[in-house]
Amino acid sequence: MAARSWEKLGDPATVHYFPAAKRPVALISPTPGGRLDPGDQVRVTFAGKGAEPKISVAGHWKHPNGHTYVFTPSGSGPSLGSTVKLTLPHTSAVADMAGRNLRNTRTVTWTIPPASPRRLIQLLADEGYLPVTFDGPAVAHTVRAQNGAAAHPPEGDFGWRYPNTPSELKRQWEPETANVIVRGAIMMFQDEHGLAVDGLPGPDLWKGLLKEALDDKAEHAGYSYVYVHRDQRPQELTLWHNGKRIFNSPGNTGVPAAPTALGTFPVFEHLAETTMSGTNPDGSHYNDPGIKWVSYFNGGDALHAFDRASFGTPQSVGCVELPLASAAKVWPYTPIGTLVTIEN
Repeated sequence: MAARSWEKLGDPATVHYFPAAKRPVALISPTPGGRLDPGDQVRVTFAGKGAEPKISVAGHWKHPNGHTYVFTPSGSGPSLGSTVKLTLPHTSAVADMAGRNLRNTRTVTWTIPPASPRRLIQLLADEGYLPVTFDGPAVAHTVRAQNGAAAHPPEGDFGWRYPNTPSELKRQWEPETANVIVRGAIMMFQDEHGLAVDGLPGPDLWKGLLKEALDDKAEHAGYSYVYVHRDQRPQELTLWHNGKRIFNSPGNTGVPAAPTALGTFPVFEHLAETTMSGTNPDGSHYNDPGIKWVSYFNGGDALHAFDRASFGTPQSVGCVELPLASAAKVWPYTPIGTLVTIEN
């Protein structure tokens, strides 16, 4: 019947359908056995009165009416890639909020989506650890929004942060965690935040990145890159920082019997002074104390100061040797994670 002119309809209300069943019925959201995002609430509505369920993650239940319990996770919610288990007070006929998929059970599980490598790279870009920026929708600085984006990253594109990025660096970029540029950024973040430096996207890295995103901290200060062309004469090191080539210095790479390996490598140890030892190409051993301004980037190969009569030709056993003043200038720009490229 149509409403009469003097009648006013009330606000619409959701009506839950309880399917017929021999056991007590519980309607559960999200859909049992489906996906649960880290910040999602869990809602359980019983056909009759029911006791508070148990759930395998930290948080709190609210009891808005005699039939319903609503669970809100605490902190960052369940871990990405984990499984959440809900235990009802007794075996019930369980269905989703539309009354579908009715089955008798006492336990319900959900799968939390795993962390997305692409979101990790977006966060590293947003926080200034990469030479690229991420152009995509902003994610709110809330636990729920950031954890949701970690599982389901926003669409968008990466672009170069600086217009004059060296070609030696640009041609190596790929938005994947195995890429050396991303690995170097991970190592730098780990080192700066007191984490174990392994270059791997583990749970501690994710925890730190998400905390930075929630705190909306200022971007990491600056991006540096070092490259040396091994076959160039005279051999020269170039230091690039924040879009500019800020320093050049003659240097010595490895002799033909012990050449400096080609490739791009993240700095993994950064020492103001150390003793360097090893084996010469002729089998003899060397032990050189007091070597200053050392940045190891590939096995025993490092950027460092060394006392030579000349610079610009292959003279080392694999390292990139620099005059003392040059090494002192370069060292502050080459913390752990900085990339060093050796090319022909």
